[in-house]
Amino acid sequence: MLEGKRQKQVAAVLEKELNDIFQKLGLSMINGGMVSIASVKITPDLFDARVYLSFFKVNDPVDTLKIIEEKAWEIKKELTARVRHQLRSMPQLKFYIDDTLDYVDKMESLFKEIKEKDNEIKGSKEE
Repeated sequence: MLEGKRQKQVAAVLEKELNDIFQKLGLSMINGGMVSIASVKITPDLFDARVYLSFFKVNDPVDTLKIIEEKAWEIKKELTARVRHQLRSMPQLKFYIDDTLDYVDKMESLFKEIKEKDNEIKGSKEE
């Protein structure tokens, strides 16, 4: 389903403010790696916000996600203070691991493997 204009606007505001909050609270560098907000998706009723987090060189993404979820109240409190004049009600924040980069790496390795096998087949036919 396509996102509406208001959903995109709210998501953009939340993403910008969450990035600032993560830096302020020291959540952008956890467990020896970097955490960034990949995207924010808002439900059509604007009651739920799904925050997708991207992890770079983090030892244990699941453990890091738990740390962030433990600070969810503090994050929401700061976010509410920042956007109180722009939104009537603050959406519930739910954090998820964004595995898009892992998927891209997996696809690239598969394509590379296919290309190598294709070159092997071509090489054996020429002999």
